[in-house]
Amino acid sequence: MPPLNLGNQQPKIPLDVDQAWRATAGRASDTVLFFDFDGTLAPVDDDPTAVQLAPKVLAAIEALAPLVRRVAIVSARPVEFLRAHLGGLAGVDLYGLYGLEHSHSGGETVTEPAALPWVPTMRELADLARAELPPGALVEFKRLSVALHWRTSPQLGAAVQQWGRAQAERLGLRVQAGRMVLEIKPPVDRDKGMVIGEAVRDADGAWYFGDDVSDILAFAAVRARAATDPGFFGVCVAVANPETGHEVAEAADLTLDSPAALGDFLVQALTHLR
Repeated sequence: MPPLNLGNQQPKIPLDVDQAWRATAGRASDTVLFFDFDGTLAPVDDDPTAVQLAPKVLAAIEALAPLVRRVAIVSARPVEFLRAHLGGLAGVDLYGLYGLEHSHSGGETVTEPAALPWVPTMRELADLARAELPPGALVEFKRLSVALHWRTSPQLGAAVQQWGRAQAERLGLRVQAGRMVLEIKPPVDRDKGMVIGEAVRDADGAWYFGDDVSDILAFAAVRARAATDPGFFGVCVAVANPETGHEVAEAADLTLDSPAALGDFLVQALTHLR
């Protein structure tokens, strides 16, 4: 069977999922499965500290890990948060804070050296945000970034974003928009697209599952790799949501209804890869 390029066809056509997994099975030992965390593996919660993995997801990832080259979680969360929620799964790489941190197969957490000098700035910014933003805005300090949430108070969205962007400009920081959240980060060149681009350089295939605008960069990295190698097989999967779902789905090959649907999808994938 000739190499498939379902992730790169123009105009976009419906993805034959069974055919895609069969193509993956033929190159599973050189395929990487990438997953975002919030909104993909776990439903988004009003309290970002209270999120829980969707049913079947953890068991499916544990079963998939030995069948493929690598499973990797690529998230805005810190590595330690991911490690705690994934139970230290063997054979899984963790990329936290958009790639500013990483841990391979349960190893130590490595921080991008260029980001470390910004930790005090981020701590001060988090304190300032708690003091100046109105009640209802949630400030999440992540050591190397600060996330400003307004999910429980949607009417604050414009004010929170205006404040956050002004502070980022004042301090020479960068911002990443998300689902009712604005993330403020150090001016360091790391994002999900860069993580995936590096991780698939010598791979023969990749699937990326994501739900937010930052995941579109990851989709682009998968497509860029396929564009340079007709033998590479890449699939981009969006997880539906009411905030950014349409934009992400437009950039993907396939859309799943929810993190719970992803759990079922991965269980079905096992029937092709085993």
